[in-house]
Amino acid sequence: MSDEQPVGHLGSNGEDVPNAHYVRTGEHSFRTTVHTQGAWSPLEQHMAASSGLLVHEIERNHPREDVLPVRFSFDILGFIAGGEIEVHTRVLRSGKTIELLEATMSSGGRDCIRLSLWRLKTSDTRDVAGGEIEPLTPLEECEPLDMSEVWDGGFIGSLEGRVARAPRPGSGAGWLRIGNDIVAGEQSSNTARFISAVDSANGLAPRVEIGPWAFPNVDLSIHMFRAPVSAWVGLDVNVEFGGDGVGLTHSELFDEQGPVGRVAQALTVRRMG
Repeated sequence: MSDEQPVGHLGSNGEDVPNAHYVRTGEHSFRTTVHTQGAWSPLEQHMAASSGLLVHEIERNHPREDVLPVRFSFDILGFIAGGEIEVHTRVLRSGKTIELLEATMSSGGRDCIRLSLWRLKTSDTRDVAGGEIEPLTPLEECEPLDMSEVWDGGFIGSLEGRVARAPRPGSGAGWLRIGNDIVAGEQSSNTARFISAVDSANGLAPRVEIGPWAFPNVDLSIHMFRAPVSAWVGLDVNVEFGGDGVGLTHSELFDEQGPVGRVAQALTVRRMG
């Protein structure tokens, strides 16, 4: 039997850590840092950090300036382990006006997240732009929010936050922004940084007490009708639980200029202990 221990988050043993979620170790390989540490287990990555890396890699490997990403569908295939990981991307459906891409994260030879991403060609539709989503309280009018008072983990601890609507069980609104780079030494788009905070919606207004209950999400589905202009993510969140161990977190999405889209997360609701 080998005495070698599994490689965990960089920084978990006191090593120096860059202000980034990931350190690139190869063309498709990375080491996670403690800034990705999840809220449910110190050994896992937070899905929010992971999702930002998958978008970053699609944009890096398949750059196009004439398209906008409009649907991000993430499936969580298993435990998202921290440590050494790989991300591979490919084009599933190429096209001049519509294309579908995929990114897959793996750990120890096992796929743990798969992203399916639709991108559409841009055109000028400013004369018909608009919608019915109610505005969110502007960022500059909101008080500070510290989600680490409720949640553990290095990722949540590194988030900046503001309260846009006082939370009650299962409903609340706020602004969130990641405090670190996605990959050390690499520039990321506003979209990748924006996506990096969206999965935190499920923890913004818990419906039940954390500890006696767990309610992790098994997916993350984001639809956007324009590109975000900044990394600040506005979330107007509601959480529903059914009576058979299943729930749904759904949120309107905003940036500093207004509505951007919607996000939904399917939950497995579990009584603990």
